Amino acid sequence: MPVAPYPVKLGSDLVQRLSNARARTDQLFDIVKPEFLYERPIPERHRIIFYIGHLEAFDWNLLRDRLLRLSSFHPAYDQLFAFGIDPVGGGLPDDKPGDWPTLPEVRNYVKRIRESIDEGLRALSSGSEAADVPEFPPSQLLNVAIEHRLMHAETLAYMFHQLPSDQKAFQPRAPEPVHEDSKPEMIRIPAGPATLGLDRSEFGWDNEFELHTETVPAFSIDKYKVTNRQWLEFMQAGGYENQALWTKEAWIWKSDRNISHPSFWRRDGDRWYYRTMFEELRMPLDWPVYVSQAEASAYARWQGKSLPTEPQWHRAAYATNEGSERQYPWGNGAPGPNMGNFDFRRWDPVSVAAFASSQSAFGVAGMLGNGWEWTSTLFHPFKGFERFPFYPGYSADFFDGKHFVMKGASSRTAACMLRRSFRNWFQPHYQYVYAGFRCVSE
Repeated sequence: MPVAPYPVKLGSDLVQRLSNARARTDQLFDIVKPEFLYERPIPERHRIIFYIGHLEAFDWNLLRDRLLRLSSFHPAYDQLFAFGIDPVGGGLPDDKPGDWPTLPEVRNYVKRIRESIDEGLRALSSGSEAADVPEFPPSQLLNVAIEHRLMHAETLAYMFHQLPSDQKAFQPRAPEPVHEDSKPEMIRIPAGPATLGLDRSEFGWDNEFELHTETVPAFSIDKYKVTNRQWLEFMQAGGYENQALWTKEAWIWKSDRNISHPSFWRRDGDRWYYRTMFEELRMPLDWPVYVSQAEASAYARWQGKSLPTEPQWHRAAYATNEGSERQYPWGNGAPGPNMGNFDFRRWDPVSVAAFASSQSAFGVAGMLGNGWEWTSTLFHPFKGFERFPFYPGYSADFFDGKHFVMKGASSRTAACMLRRSFRNWFQPHYQYVYAGFRCVSE
């Protein structure tokens, strides 16, 4: 029998958060000079023009039928801009700029979608329009739309970072925070529980469920992320030339692509320079090194150590000597500007010793912000995993034994994704992520 219509009310905070997220990505696209919006800065990704259409197409495809009861006005664009790409095994896209719609056509598509979504959300928020009982909670769908957009606000920064500086509108760097010295040391973490995952009463992505506890044996972990200074020592010791430090697959990848240093570094004579988002600097030795998981694993082997597992990382970040666990490494207080390099406050890293007040209960520094941290854990479903029916491939498509979990956050990670349960993942040979690492030993 037909379902009786009922009034749907949306919290004004969610509608405002969606508006704020749109403003964030609009500002990001403004960084790229218009004549370069058809560039492909990363070979494994779509051209920039795709993402201008994708962010709106995702929201439209998600909300149009499930919440707003609207009809498509351009089905071909809805499909064209529906999905990004993450090629595995070397296959790269070969489309040409002329294969894509013109910028005015894409902008018009975006504008019309926003107007339609906003009109529909206003009607639902005011309760002036009845709707069928939705299959999924409206708050869940809107949170997915918001966080999906904010994820792209970060991954697009990786992409734009690879553009030459003259293709971007310059923005000055924020001042460096005052910090102590970052002398390398390891901290002993006692054996105990680590709580991973999330209770289903809270919003999270499908791979964050179910909530569960794992017992973690005692181990030691680097107090700080590995720095550019330490990576330079690895390079000077012949780390990129020592095949024994690399897996067979990683060695082939490194050799085929002639990789001999991090992708953010450039050598000029006997000096190394660091490519920030908008300019080059003399190598900032105390910043965290950003490398692929394959490179990080080679360094760990050189040290006679390993990358942490996901449960080890959780225990170092959130556990306490008393047996309780924190919401954030520093405690249960909300993430503020003095707690780390995150939430879009800076474009680039800072010293690994910055934000000393954000240390975990065991004294491990900088575990949220300033760069994601690679783990040795393959991206996998927790027990009780259930796909999002409205986005079935979000996680499940990457449970392929070819992606590794990253924890923490970068300078371009939104505050809402600093929750303890959030999981990020990438292929081990992807060099463009704002991701560093630290090592562990048993």
